[in-house]
Amino acid sequence: MRLRKTIFVALLSLSLLSGCVWLKKEEDIVTMSPLPQVNNHFRPTTVWRHAVGKGTGAFYSHLHPACYKAHVFAADRHGSVKALDAETGKKIWSTDLAIQKGFFSCKRAARLSGGLTAAGDRVYLGSELAKVYALDARNGRRVWETRVSGEVLSTPVVSDGVVLVHTGNGMLQALHETDGTVKWSVNLDLPPLKLRGDSAPTTAFGTVIVGGNNGLVRAVLINQGQLIWQKRIAKPRGITEIARINDVKSTPLLVNGVVYALAYQGYLAALDLISGQVIWSRDIGSVTNLLGDSGRIYLVDQNDHVIAVNSQDGRSLWQQSELMHRNLTSPVLHKGYIVTGDSEGYLHWINTDDGRFVAQKKVDRSGFLSDPIVAGDKLIVQAKNGQIYAISR
Repeated sequence: MRLRKTIFVALLSLSLLSGCVWLKKEEDIVTMSPLPQVNNHFRPTTVWRHAVGKGTGAFYSHLHPACYKAHVFAADRHGSVKALDAETGKKIWSTDLAIQKGFFSCKRAARLSGGLTAAGDRVYLGSELAKVYALDARNGRRVWETRVSGEVLSTPVVSDGVVLVHTGNGMLQALHETDGTVKWSVNLDLPPLKLRGDSAPTTAFGTVIVGGNNGLVRAVLINQGQLIWQKRIAKPRGITEIARINDVKSTPLLVNGVVYALAYQGYLAALDLISGQVIWSRDIGSVTNLLGDSGRIYLVDQNDHVIAVNSQDGRSLWQQSELMHRNLTSPVLHKGYIVTGDSEGYLHWINTDDGRFVAQKKVDRSGFLSDPIVAGDKLIVQAKNGQIYAISR
């Protein structure tokens, strides 16, 4: 199968134009790896499925569900939001965030994006229209709605009484959890060209760790919004502006006082949480999120190799290369195995010890772009067409 590999970048106006223009550049034409033949060690089973609107369709969106107190919360791009029972998939409530327009009650899509976050009996989500919503997790009632500085393509993060959002125009903002008012804003800068999407923050010990553009990782105090340190983990390489893109789009991973960060076309680096000093780094690039477990870091690189490295020194432990260019999701850990989805709608289970396949299942022909999540003993995944699946072993 032939596949056009594309990179989406934002071009900021440098002269008379204002705002941003999205460009699509065709890179090389690459070949998607054929589906590997797997002898299933167990049989993954679809326990339930439920449709949430029309999903994200052809739009590049990582809109994904959230789980809290045995409920699964999911949304589509247009504005439909639902709460489902995690055991049965039965609808508990639904609400519509589409914008009412005009005398004839025409609706404009809310353009929900990023992912949902469920915490403290509330559900938080953002939109490409620069809005953040807080819903009551018990009934879907809108608690507050706040306009932020730019489109919200990453997942909101709740910590220390604030909701943290990283906006598309390079701002990190903290909103009061109670009413959504802006507590502080930090400008993370914005280069002329950037990948579409933003790093979601990671929090610990009163500190926000967030990846930015130009290969930078920053630490900010949650209470004051004060910058503690910033460290560049990747430098531009290549001649063209597109070749020099090295944004940190992955959500930083924090384990035992060490921050692990990953840059596109750049490096995987381990940083000291207190000082930001680099402990080790190695040449691996990606935009997917990291997974940490038992002294190992698992990731999917930009060529869709699934890689395990030693968290102490970055040394490679194994690499699974049979899924190249299948546009894999970020990996998650489910019942002791790594799981990742691909653009053809397959889920792949991989052994954490040696990278071998242990199971495979075709789930939805529209394919996956958003990351799977774990809800109790089930794996929850949202397809591009809006179907939500609960998978059990």
